[in-house]
Amino acid sequence: MSKSKTKKKLIIWSGIIIVLVLIILAVTKKQTGSATKVTAEAAKKRTLIETVAANGKIQPEVEVKISPYISGEVVELYVKEGDEVAKGDLLAKIDPEIYKSAYARSEAALQMQRANLANAKARLAQTQAQFSKAKQDFKRNKKLYDENVISEADFDAATSAYEVAKEEVTAAKENVKSAEYSINSAKASLKEANENLTRTAIYAPTNGTVSALSVEKGERVTGASQFSSGTEIMRVANLQRMVVKVEVNENDIVRVSLNDTCLIEVDAYLKHKFKGLVTEIATSANVLGVSADQVTNFEVKILILQDSYKDLVKADNLIKSPFRPGMSATVDIQTETAGNVLTVPIQAVTTRADTSSNKDKKLEKDGDEEGNEEEEMAQDEEKKESEELIEYVFVYEEGEAKIVAVKTGVQDNMHIQILEGIEEGQEIITGPYRAVSKKLKNGDKVEKVDKKDLFKKE
Repeated sequence: MSKSKTKKKLIIWSGIIIVLVLIILAVTKKQTGSATKVTAEAAKKRTLIETVAANGKIQPEVEVKISPYISGEVVELYVKEGDEVAKGDLLAKIDPEIYKSAYARSEAALQMQRANLANAKARLAQTQAQFSKAKQDFKRNKKLYDENVISEADFDAATSAYEVAKEEVTAAKENVKSAEYSINSAKASLKEANENLTRTAIYAPTNGTVSALSVEKGERVTGASQFSSGTEIMRVANLQRMVVKVEVNENDIVRVSLNDTCLIEVDAYLKHKFKGLVTEIATSANVLGVSADQVTNFEVKILILQDSYKDLVKADNLIKSPFRPGMSATVDIQTETAGNVLTVPIQAVTTRADTSSNKDKKLEKDGDEEGNEEEEMAQDEEKKESEELIEYVFVYEEGEAKIVAVKTGVQDNMHIQILEGIEEGQEIITGPYRAVSKKLKNGDKVEKVDKKDLFKKE
């Protein structure tokens, strides 16, 4: 009986030991398997250049659109697209015949008005002579009437003749003034006709290159007016100074300043990078799209520096620029430079809710409850809307991820400046992105691997 009990106890204790061993093995395996594979990189000092990227088109800095003042048929074109012109060069000619006729009519009208003025002056002299005689007769008859020499009827007749002569002088003077006004009007018409005749010849307003020719010989063009700019005949541009016109988003425009240095890539010269300077920043926005899809941009002009493309200009080329209006370009505007600053890869920095007051308890957990992962992430998003967001990095320390709050500065396309929170040489977890941005929690077990082994299955 005693041996049976001893044997039974031995079996029970053996079973308990086996169960304990299995539990220990399971827990050890689980702990080993729960370590998240991550990549890490040491924080180091480097120079950062913060940039704003934008796309645009190359255009001349100065381009003059030439439209005629008058309408008519283009009878001569003295230039072709690409020709170099100097200020005052004859570019084109509009049929002058109707303007010659108009000038002749205006000239004849002026001569006629001059003749009318001469007649009016002669008539004035005549009426003044008649008035002088009537005035003398009136004075004499008044004296005779006062002496009762002539009758009242004779005196009334003399008075009437005097008044009529006086009115005729006044009318003659007005006729002379009217004739003078008519002459001034005729002179103005003649001047206008002469200007229109002169404007049938179109001259270059500035030095430059004919960058666009919009009409052909024989086409009819419309002159500029108060309500229309007229038909564009051609454009003359200074191709020695070219600019890139780009659209910068409203979120980035506040970082762009005049004279910022730029690196320019032109599709036609993929092996070259050109330098430029910001010369103009629009104060008014260009709004594209409607309602919720609206995009607000600001135009920025960037002058391409000649020294950066002088090796592309051939010595025998009259046009001292390798660029053509309308070429596509990509620009990186260098808005800020920070030298010898502590940096980490951009993807190593994550933004999460403030953990200093235990608002986000998930950062303190081990993260074993995988079934609640999606629910926790949803709660994270809700908390981010109401809680203060802080930037963090995860420091790799002896197989664990330690969350550290940091303050960031400027950044480029690859790295971001760390102003405070970590020291040079500390290993910072950089990936995978999902782990850094959402899954990793303070104190999580992690396994550092090479980037190529990050997603390799065992």
